[in-house]
Amino acid sequence: QVQLVESGGGLVQPGGSLRLSCAASDLTLRNYAIAWFRQAPGKGREGVSSISGRDGSTYYSDSVKGRFSISKDNAKNTVYLQMNSLTLEDTAVYYCAADSLFGPTSYAWYQAAGYDYWGQGTQVTVSS
Repeated sequence: QVQLVESGGGLVQPGGSLRLSCAASDLTLRNYAIAWFRQAPGKGREGVSSISGRDGSTYYSDSVKGRFSISKDNAKNTVYLQMNSLTLEDTAVYYCAADSLFGPTSYAWYQAAGYDYWGQGTQVTVSS
């Protein structure tokens, strides 16, 4: 059974950094696109970044471009999200999600409906 487990969230001051991890089980990273989404209180789920297991292509939302970096370690079956220069607006629950690369997709990388598996989320709070 596929499982995605996020870790690395916590409380950080504005301008600080955190690295989130998404550990996947019963799933081979090279066969999936893995994305990070976030959801702040009262807001919808927002696509933050995605990485293709096939060729390593990466995507970022405009709100995090230049500050966040996504990467993967196939040997550890883990995807990371390095978050730098954090602001109050980055406060949210962060989720990782997996989308199989087999077959066509009707969704863009930032659309939650396109993902088959989700983790339970990890809280990131940016506060002074």
